[in-house]
Amino acid sequence: MPEDQPTDADLDLRAPHGPLPDGGSVRPITRWGTPVMHRPQAAVTAYDEALRTLAADMVATMYAAEGVGLAACQVGEDVAMFVFDCPDDTGTRTVGVVCNPVLTLPEGRDRRLEDDEEGCLSFPGSFESCPRPDWARVDGTGLDGEPVTFEGDGLLARCLQHETDHTLGTVFGDRLSAKSRKRLTKKHDAAAEEFPLTWPAG
Repeated sequence: MPEDQPTDADLDLRAPHGPLPDGGSVRPITRWGTPVMHRPQAAVTAYDEALRTLAADMVATMYAAEGVGLAACQVGEDVAMFVFDCPDDTGTRTVGVVCNPVLTLPEGRDRRLEDDEEGCLSFPGSFESCPRPDWARVDGTGLDGEPVTFEGDGLLARCLQHETDHTLGTVFGDRLSAKSRKRLTKKHDAAAEEFPLTWPAG
C-alpha cells in the first residue's frame, strides 16, 4: 500500500512487538495479474532465518517504494505475512510484522465506513476511493512465532485490512465497482512508464 513516508522527527513511533528487521535487499514488486497475487497464501509454519530474511527484504522494498505496508506475495512469495510502518489518525506510526493474520472489524452500530482513496504498490501510480471500516485489529504471530496484535484507526486501519486481504488473495481492486476499477486501470496505464517491472529495485 503506497503513501508518502513520514519521518521519525515528525511522528511518534510505536513498535509494540519490536522493531522491523533491517539489512534486507530491495526486490522488484510483483504486479496484479501474477497468479500468486490472486490466491490465498500458504500459512507460515517455520519461523526460521529464511523467514526473517524475507521479512527484511520486504521492509527494504516497502521503504524503497515509499509504501506503508507490503505483503509477501508482493515480492512473489507464497507466504501469509506482511510488514508495515503506518500512521494512525493521531499521527502515531506503528511498525510490525504479522504472519498468518486474522482480521477483526467492527460490527453493527460500531461499524463506520471511511470512503478514502486507496492505492497498491502492485498496481502503481493509481488511486481510487475504497470504503473500509474506520477501525481494524489484526492478530497473528511474529517472526519468532510469538502472538502479536495490532489495532488502530485512520490509515493504519486501512493498511491492516489491505495487507490482510493480500494474504487471502484479494487486491483492493476486487472491492471496487466496475466503473471505479476502470478509472483505476486508466490511471495505472497512464503512469506505467514511471514504474518499470524492476521497480523499485531498478
